Amino acid sequence: MGREALKGRKLKQRVGKLLDSHDVSSMLTELHNFPARRVINSLFSFLYHSNGQMKWHAVTVMGILVAELAEHDMESARIILRRLMWNLNDESGGIGWGSAEAMGEILANHKGLATEYASILISYIRQDGNFQENELVQRGVLWGIARLAQARPELALDAVAHVVPFLSSPDPEKRGLAVRIIALLRAGEARDALLHLRHDESEFFLYLDGSLLRCSVSEMAQWALEKKPPAAP
Repeated sequence: MGREALKGRKLKQRVGKLLDSHDVSSMLTELHNFPARRVINSLFSFLYHSNGQMKWHAVTVMGILVAELAEHDMESARIILRRLMWNLNDESGGIGWGSAEAMGEILANHKGLATEYASILISYIRQDGNFQENELVQRGVLWGIARLAQARPELALDAVAHVVPFLSSPDPEKRGLAVRIIALLRAGEARDALLHLRHDESEFFLYLDGSLLRCSVSEMAQWALEKKPPAAP
């Protein structure tokens, strides 16, 4: 059976095996042999996989493939984003694991989609918007906004006022991600909070450039105060 003919469970198994590898470039090369929409459909179930590497690789690959799809079929790309949004909707009956991260990665990879959907991603941390109550989903939203801020800071500026409260979160990952967003957006009004966080040695994991890195909030705060990108924050 040829690669194009793989579908359903067999395609999902193949996608899973590829996501468990370390080389994202080689992974994409093989995935490009399959119909994009079938691969993307298979990726959804990996967004909440217990294997962190597979989950984050699914986020990375979905961002790239949906951006590529949008270049010749914008409406299909929008449908995928609406599906991610539905997963984050209370009425869906689910929790939305990985959906905000995937949204952030897609928007980082495609300017047109980012222009349309950046405000929706930001709405998930707005108390007057679609605020996500689940603590773990909040992490995903902050990561997604950080990814958007990294690639398209001009579209993430409205997030600053809604990110600042997370600087005092009891969760070090949310504190660290909030610091990262503030730094990427060069938001000077949070300087006093960043000065305080220079002494916060709490650690968290940050997915960046294909790898999970162990970081401390203090390292992230120091980077933010220096306002220069770290090699490995």
